[in-house]
Amino acid sequence: MGPLQGVKIVELAGIGPGPFAGMLLSDMGADIVRIDRAGQVNPGVFDKPNLEPLYRGRRSIGVDLKKPEGVELVLRLVERADALTEGYRPGVTERLGLGPDVCLARNPKLVYGRMTGWGQDGPMAQAAGHDINYIALAGALAHFGRAGGKPTPPINLVGDFGGGGMFMAFGIVCGILEAQRSGKGQVLDVAMVDGTAILMTMMWGLKQIGFWDESLGANVLDTGAPFYDTYETADGKFVSLGSLEPQFYAELIQKLGLESEGLPAQMDKNGWDTLRTRFTDLFKTKTRDEWDAILAGSDACYAPVLTMSEATHNEHIVARQTVIERDGVPQPAPAPRFSRTTAEVQRSAPWPGQHTDEALGDWGVDAAEVTKLRETGAIA
Repeated sequence: MGPLQGVKIVELAGIGPGPFAGMLLSDMGADIVRIDRAGQVNPGVFDKPNLEPLYRGRRSIGVDLKKPEGVELVLRLVERADALTEGYRPGVTERLGLGPDVCLARNPKLVYGRMTGWGQDGPMAQAAGHDINYIALAGALAHFGRAGGKPTPPINLVGDFGGGGMFMAFGIVCGILEAQRSGKGQVLDVAMVDGTAILMTMMWGLKQIGFWDESLGANVLDTGAPFYDTYETADGKFVSLGSLEPQFYAELIQKLGLESEGLPAQMDKNGWDTLRTRFTDLFKTKTRDEWDAILAGSDACYAPVLTMSEATHNEHIVARQTVIERDGVPQPAPAPRFSRTTAEVQRSAPWPGQHTDEALGDWGVDAAEVTKLRETGAIA
């Protein structure tokens, strides 16, 4: 009953940010058919669940796109779809016979979503790359790290999933809404370098007014400030502080028992090294659990630094069911949450080609046609 119930999407199989966009849209109720390579997985594995949450919610059909019948089958699905998503280098789907011109000719209302690292044009469009490269060129990676250190990639959350998959899902929904008004589809160019850049908008604004120093680890939000950082505890674990506002910082100082020590003023950068040293020494005097007992739930803006495994047992995470379990695998629950059209995981992740007959039947391909396509080798 998710808010996208009734929306039909064709997903050309890819890795990382492409499947993430598909997961987001599926969690919201969209009916997504994922086009996987025919014969990619032996059908014998279908009797056990695919434990990769990134591919959850969709049905998979196995198609040989080297065969004209396979391409024609996908185009028939496109005729019934609201959107198509792909994550290949520019020009690949054109060479397959599934480019935007062909697809829009078959379905003029189609939203054709294309996601790449560098975008569909520009000097880098055909170059290989990964998240670390996209966020580097976009001006983001230079600002992740500590003073005196080197830029440290925040795994691949910013480029692949934030700048890529999230913007693909957002763009698809925007495109579908516009197509419902205009009756016309269009092509969506999602570039991870573009998405990363826009995620940095606030920092661009701060820079213009002189509140952002481009030096590594020199600002309030990049570990430059001692009250916005992580600290090791007596048991070798870590806690996080985000006590930015004066009233929250005052509560932190009070709960740490430091009110009478005559510490430097919060925003006196010349005193930040003194504050950091004091915090570092203090947090090592107690375990993480002991600091939880003192600071958790207060306005000091505190939280323990948890691993994924630890997060599954946290009281708040458990209460909100932020992490759910499916097929014995803990995984993040659908987000955001709706009061009436509840988002949910529609089904477990499929093996490639697992739902070929079922999905094709639901999308208007009759059993006789399915048999014929299988005889030609066009489908798994």
